[in-house]
Order: sequence, then structure tokens, then C-alpha cells
Amino acid sequence: MSESGITVKKSERFSEWYTQAVLKSELADYAPIKGCIIFREYSYAIWENIQDYFNKRIEETGHKNAYFPLFIPES
Repeated sequence: MSESGITVKKSERFSEWYTQAVLKSELADYAPIKGCIIFREYSYAIWENIQDYFNKRIEETGHKNAYFPLFIPES
């Protein structure tokens, strides 16, 4: 377990294990804005592959994809 730099067992504390795995593998990092995450190169490539897969499945059913704003201002 120490060789990977992960300090908790997956079977005991999955949430902490997952966070450490993502950060130490440099898939993502915390942004200076609270609650925001920076998705790095490899994680974004994974995300694009997931999108490609689902977009093809959505199109096969005759539906269209849509995006909605992540942040909505109060004013």
C-alpha cells in the first residue's frame, strides 16, 4: 500500500482511498475556488471517451444531448 502512496485501505475507507488515488495519479487537482476541481489531461481524455460512448447511444435512440450551466448566479 505504501508503494503507491495511498495511506488507507480501499475496503475500509473507500471515499478517502478514491480521493488519494485520483490526486496522486494526477487525474485531478483542487482549484483555488472552493468546491471546484481541475480535471487534468488523462482524466479529461477518459471523460471524452465516456461522452463519445454515450453520445452514440443517445443518437441511436433518436434523442439529442443537452448541456446545462454548472453555475447559476443568484442575481
